[in-house]
Amino acid sequence: MRDGRRPEGADLTVGRYLDDWLDGKASLARSTRHSYEEHIRLYLRPGLGHLRLVDLRDFHIEKLYAAAMMIGREPKGRPSPLLTRLLEVRRDNPEHRRPLSATRLRRVHATLVSALNSAVKRRKLRYNPAEHVELPKARRVRPLVWTAPRVAAWQRNGTRPSPVMVWTPQQAGAFLDFAEADRLYPLWHLIAHRGMRCGEAAALGWTEIDFEDDSIYILDNLPGPSSSADDADIDIYEDPKSEGGHRTISLDETTRDVLAAWQNLQNEERAVYGTAWTDTGRVFTHPGGSELTPDGISQRFERLVARFATVRREHAEHGWSVEQLATRHRMPAEAIETALDFGPLPPIRLHDLRHTAASLTYRATRDLKIVSELLGHASVHFTGDVYTSVFSDADRAAAKAAAEIVPRRRPPGARPHAASPSQEDPSATQSEIDRPLPDGPELDL
Repeated sequence: MRDGRRPEGADLTVGRYLDDWLDGKASLARSTRHSYEEHIRLYLRPGLGHLRLVDLRDFHIEKLYAAAMMIGREPKGRPSPLLTRLLEVRRDNPEHRRPLSATRLRRVHATLVSALNSAVKRRKLRYNPAEHVELPKARRVRPLVWTAPRVAAWQRNGTRPSPVMVWTPQQAGAFLDFAEADRLYPLWHLIAHRGMRCGEAAALGWTEIDFEDDSIYILDNLPGPSSSADDADIDIYEDPKSEGGHRTISLDETTRDVLAAWQNLQNEERAVYGTAWTDTGRVFTHPGGSELTPDGISQRFERLVARFATVRREHAEHGWSVEQLATRHRMPAEAIETALDFGPLPPIRLHDLRHTAASLTYRATRDLKIVSELLGHASVHFTGDVYTSVFSDADRAAAKAAAEIVPRRRPPGARPHAASPSQEDPSATQSEIDRPLPDGPELDL
């Protein structure tokens, strides 16, 4: 400081301060605390934790970020001590050894900035050294709909036009028909129609479902072990939430009945297990009542989508009948018939099923604000920016409706055309065809 004194806690290390700072955040949502803990454990403590807080400078942070961007990439020579420390804390988790994305780095940086801002307010630092650190620009990836041409290209070469793909209503319906006998069908139905996040569905308790009012109250978002893992070279849009992510979701009659039937099934399982039943109060559980994890839910969804393709492949390659396939996959014949009759079902992530719900809601309402509130976004502008490409097919219907308002004596495509010279005289030469038309009255344009 100007009088020569160091800020209080001059011997406090960055690692110790971050631990104290996180311990003092008593009102954090569980998902936010999980993210902070992970950022500190995987990046900030191994990269900066040994430094004294008062000695922390912007170049320390810049070196940390440069080393972090080398994770999962081919090293040029021997790893630096800083990169070695970052790799050491990832030794037992391959998921965290994937390359770091710019979006992920920005999240880590936001955690550090917040922690150091608190240090400034508490007079442990004179200024925030992370405030003006430059970050790589995140590449935003827009969701795209699995249109017929994109599905055909995917079948030919196996590539996706975007990391974030969205099913059409027909594709979503085919999946739900295929998965109707799956134990977690009510969960797939709920996300596809009402757009809940996977963590929100996993954390949902029966006390938050009001069958009389046909409403669900979203109060929590359960983090998963790999929910915020480094996402390679893919920078997906941030998914900003409204205050605490709390919101009310209305239930349609079908979804309400699906959840009510699921509650009856869970009660039957509770009776079978008796005293061995684990009463978590959660809506979606294992048969014994224990909690589901978002990671496990996502993996089960991906296996179902893959099974749809497997059924079609086995039928084509081996000629197996519906009955044989139903026995092999332990699925009803109706589900097998759905896969064989519908055609190819391109892959999406479970989170993308939430985008499908957004598309369905927009098709039905044409109201972006309703979609934004359903998804729990902080801003309707964010919703519109992200889903521009997803909603374009629905907007084409609006364009058609607008065109039909204009009265015409005959459809534009049916209006008469003057015969070409070649039609009038098949022997006409090209020079005659290209001859300018005779002058007519000038048009005042």
